[in-house]
Amino acid sequence: MNSTTHHTNDKKKDEGLQLSDDLLAALAKFKKIELEDFQLEAKELEILFEPGMAANVLPKLKLPGLAAVGGKPASLLSSPFLPPIEKYPNRIAEVKLGATKSEGGTRGKTITIGGELSPAFYTFENPTPHKPAVTLDVFDMEVPLSKAVKMHVKDVVGDPAAWAKLAVEKFGADMVTMHLISVDPLLKDATPKDACKTIEKVLQAVDVPLVIGGCGDPVKDTALFEEVCAQFPGERFLISSVTRDMDVEKCAKFIKKAGHAVLAFTPMDLNFARELNRHLFDHLKREDIIMDLTTAALGYGLDYAFTNMERARIGGLMGDLELAQPMSSGTTNAWAAREAWLKMSADWEPRELRGPLWEVTTALTLLTAGVDLFMMMHPAAVKTLKDVTNYLTANKKADPAKFLDWVKVKA
Repeated sequence: MNSTTHHTNDKKKDEGLQLSDDLLAALAKFKKIELEDFQLEAKELEILFEPGMAANVLPKLKLPGLAAVGGKPASLLSSPFLPPIEKYPNRIAEVKLGATKSEGGTRGKTITIGGELSPAFYTFENPTPHKPAVTLDVFDMEVPLSKAVKMHVKDVVGDPAAWAKLAVEKFGADMVTMHLISVDPLLKDATPKDACKTIEKVLQAVDVPLVIGGCGDPVKDTALFEEVCAQFPGERFLISSVTRDMDVEKCAKFIKKAGHAVLAFTPMDLNFARELNRHLFDHLKREDIIMDLTTAALGYGLDYAFTNMERARIGGLMGDLELAQPMSSGTTNAWAAREAWLKMSADWEPRELRGPLWEVTTALTLLTAGVDLFMMMHPAAVKTLKDVTNYLTANKKADPAKFLDWVKVKA
């Protein structure tokens, strides 16, 4: 132990040191003393370095990350990181959509969603079993569309078969959602048989699985879906949708008989979702049901939609069988927000760009909540979502060097 001090009898008394007169004389003469086999017993020990002493002591300390001279960090401290691995007691159901010729249908390919063992993209726990799928909206009659969307489909509006073909071949849709809104009593009040003729044309135009959407009227939709199931058994459509105010038992029976799947639609209340699924479970298997918990898009309570869907996914993984179903998002609800299509000041950027950004922001947010099927409209939003999904499911290791530049950035 090295020290340079001035000692007096008063200091000796104050500090409680019991030093012999010979030792004090040696300290006064040589200013430095080396002790061997020295043992010190103390309740508290405080070491004070005089100014300048720290610069002489710190470089001699062998600490990781400290340079040999100057005491400045030469590199980041390396520390191992092991992510916390959770094992969940349940698995999300798998649902296959579409049927090939060998399976009793006419589709060229099928789409399977669900099957997760962990929250969305927790690939450090389990790989993503199936990529989320995208289905593009097609309508069986002309409808008002945002300019940003209409500019891409203006040549096919009014021709569902051509619209569906464009969605698949040019826009990269995995599936097509056929909205049969012409059957609405407040619009054309078309018959279910007329609607089925449109479905037949779309089936001839594309070979991907179809989502069959109604008009929202519970009575007319029940009649429509029953006719669709009777005319197209074995195609494995996704019937969109069955709600609590419909005759759930009747719908479930004819959907099961035809071998289709059902979209169970409820407002943002998990208790309603549980209730509807319970009724459907009486007649359908878990592999036949997809949940739609309602998408409140950006500007309409996206945070609440995200929380609701995340709670459903975590609940399903934790053992709540009434919520352990794949989820669908009506992402096109984003276009109902006026900010997505309204002409606004230059600060908001042109609506041709703002609209698809509004839709894809909604989609990407709900992607991280665990949504398995996205109903969308704008081709740019579709491409962005698919690019991000492909990146997240590529299982490639990231290069840490690419993400360390921020350490060197000076404000």
